[in-house]
Amino acid sequence: MTARHLISLDDLTDADLRHLVDRGAAFSNGTARPGPVLDGTIAGVYFRRTSTRTRTAFSAGALRLGARIIAYNGGDLQINTGETSEDTGQVFSRMLDVLVARTADDPAELRGWAAQPRMSVINAMSADEHPTQGLTDLSTLMCRFGRVEGLRLLYVGEGNNTAVALALGLSRFAGTELELRTPPGYGLPDGVLARAQAHAGRSGATVTERHTMDELPKDLDVIYTTRWQTTGTSKPDPDWRAVFAPFQVNADLWKHNADALFMHDLPAHRGEEVTAEVLDGPASVAFDQAENKMHSAMAVLEWCRLGAVGTPGTSE
Repeated sequence: MTARHLISLDDLTDADLRHLVDRGAAFSNGTARPGPVLDGTIAGVYFRRTSTRTRTAFSAGALRLGARIIAYNGGDLQINTGETSEDTGQVFSRMLDVLVARTADDPAELRGWAAQPRMSVINAMSADEHPTQGLTDLSTLMCRFGRVEGLRLLYVGEGNNTAVALALGLSRFAGTELELRTPPGYGLPDGVLARAQAHAGRSGATVTERHTMDELPKDLDVIYTTRWQTTGTSKPDPDWRAVFAPFQVNADLWKHNADALFMHDLPAHRGEEVTAEVLDGPASVAFDQAENKMHSAMAVLEWCRLGAVGTPGTSE
């Protein structure tokens, strides 16, 4: 069997994206239970950057599916002594069945490792996108609303790799509305908004981005934010906190959105991107969302090793 990979949500067919979202939700709500489908497989879990939820989610998920794990920290590999990434990938592919890797670097490295037929490669966060977070977010919506289609979301904060995955994933579900409010100079990377809007044009969704907190949408289903300092990055502007300050999520946002849920990919810095009142309040599903990382991880691992569904080529 040729290995399957998850480097970007844009690599998935529409059918595969829906399958992974539904499967993660099914694991979460108990309508599906993990079985030993990965019995006899070896999963490498390589995290070059810090991680609490994603590393634990994939480790626990792989174990629940019957795999055995070899874990690597950022300083463990001979890449640090001059071995090329290409040679490292060749060795990995001859000993591992699946590699879950967080690099927070250029995804070309992950694609290089995926250029072989034996070992599945899963992007647990690169500099440009956090695809497994996007699947977690969509599965969380499915669990809470019973659907993704037609939901209205407001994303507040930096256009980081989590925002990229959210935009690329949500825009492929019919009738969804995603409005991003990002600080000036900290929006989605070049080209991402156009890609998301192309998906939206095909699915009947809408994706917009503005750089002010004026005239916010009302009657939202979800308000979402992420930490202001993305893992593995720094900001060149020493006064960036002043630019971000108006984009804090606080209770005022619920004046016209009384029934909206609050989502956060965590870790959170209470008092910065979100107030404690919101994060710890009744609207917050952030910790359910964190748990769903494990359920989505199981869906991805299972899909990578057991094969895809649907017809290739249906994604943009």
